[in-house]
Amino acid sequence: MTGKKIILAGGTGFIGEALVKYYAAENEVTVLTRNPAAGKPPAKYVYWNGETFGGWEQLIDGADLLINLAGKSVNCRYTEANKARIMASRVNSTKILGEAVKQAANPPALWINTASATIYRHAEDRPMDELTGEIQDDFSVQVCKQWEQAFNAADTPRTRKAILRTAITLGAHGGAMEPLLNMAKYALGGRQASGQQMFSWVHIEDFCRLTEWLFEHENASGIYNCSAPQPVTNETFMHTLRNVTGNKIGLPAPKWLLRIGATLIGTEIELLVKSRWVVPTRLMQEGFRFYYPQLEPALEEIVHELPRRRYHLF
Repeated sequence: MTGKKIILAGGTGFIGEALVKYYAAENEVTVLTRNPAAGKPPAKYVYWNGETFGGWEQLIDGADLLINLAGKSVNCRYTEANKARIMASRVNSTKILGEAVKQAANPPALWINTASATIYRHAEDRPMDELTGEIQDDFSVQVCKQWEQAFNAADTPRTRKAILRTAITLGAHGGAMEPLLNMAKYALGGRQASGQQMFSWVHIEDFCRLTEWLFEHENASGIYNCSAPQPVTNETFMHTLRNVTGNKIGLPAPKWLLRIGATLIGTEIELLVKSRWVVPTRLMQEGFRFYYPQLEPALEEIVHELPRRRYHLF
């Protein structure tokens, strides 16, 4: 994929930076952000507030691919104020992007909205896919539902749309790996709670490749689970991480201790103990091939990119 105009909305986080690296060498990449001064070449960074027009919408006209990554991090305490910001940051940004796409004379061929695999219920009995997965109504699920509803409601008849229900994304330069590596490094990399909750994941390289695959496959649209085809239990994940990093000791963390720790570091225990058992049925049926379908090679690649001091005590 070369010579395309790509817009990343909210693209300054871990996934956005990976997409810039993936695309920018052979394409024109523009990132919409509240803090353009913090952006780094080769992408172009343009201010937006995720809620109103302000000039950025002109860039949507003539773009080939739009990827929306905007949203306040859920790695926080679910106070009423934080919950309101989490919801508004996703729903409002999606609505205003829909307006920009609708009014464009030459709208993007494809609009991808990143969503979350946490839309499915806590599942230890069977995997959840796009066709049979069950959706419930806790706060994080409500966020996902309203986020997707705003995307589906956008009137964009000339733009193909795809939702990526994305699992925990693993890569060497941010995201979930940093706290997980620190836990393994300091002998805290044992199972969390029962350890039987399922851990669905995807390597960042496969996430980036999937966005390109969707663009190139003109019949691809709708909901896709962006998750490696071989999820594992939490206990298996932590055991594999210890083996790959060479940290043999991993003390388990019971649920009561996780609850205290989550409070101390300002996050929610749900992020650790919810069983996310998600499989990418549609992607496998439609021919997408993962570079990293298995956990151990994925972690080995990630650790290979890091200096030893990042993941080992000595």
